Amino acid sequence: MSNEISLAAELAAMTAGVLEQSAHAVEDLNLDQMHYKAGEDCNSLGFDAWHVARTADNLIFFAFEREKPVWLQQALNEAWDLPKADQGTGMDGNDARSLRFPEGAKMAQYCRDVKDAIVPKIAAMSDEYLASTITIKPQGEMTRARIIGQVVIAHGSAHNGMINTQRTAMGVGGLGI
Repeated sequence: MSNEISLAAELAAMTAGVLEQSAHAVEDLNLDQMHYKAGEDCNSLGFDAWHVARTADNLIFFAFEREKPVWLQQALNEAWDLPKADQGTGMDGNDARSLRFPEGAKMAQYCRDVKDAIVPKIAAMSDEYLASTITIKPQGEMTRARIIGQVVIAHGSAHNGMINTQRTAMGVGGLGI
């Protein structure tokens, strides 16, 4: 009997953690708090949570398989009056700072819906599939494993750190991350 854990299972578990942390970080916030910016040139706290979930959703569904992301399945772009395809990467700073997000409970639900949709997909990925390369913008050609590890997990964790910092600066308590 082997205790070996697959790369796919590890990536899935870490992705679940990042998305759940984003959800937990915003679920108690009202509209004003979701739009808090610690500084003039900072993105809002809501932007960071949206960006984490949209990036993971878009990469695993659309970039990997050309499938419709949860974002479009739920028509959240229409419901929330936010971009259909854009997920924040490379967005003009003024445009990013002008986006308006729903209250935290709704954003948290989207984060959890993305988690529930993509984690099983990642867990089912073969080593061969994870080792295959695709081109994503602006990073270029990367293996799917590196995209999940670097863009979804590491980059998403950095944005969760920004959310934690903004929660602390706003005085609603950090998350202990």
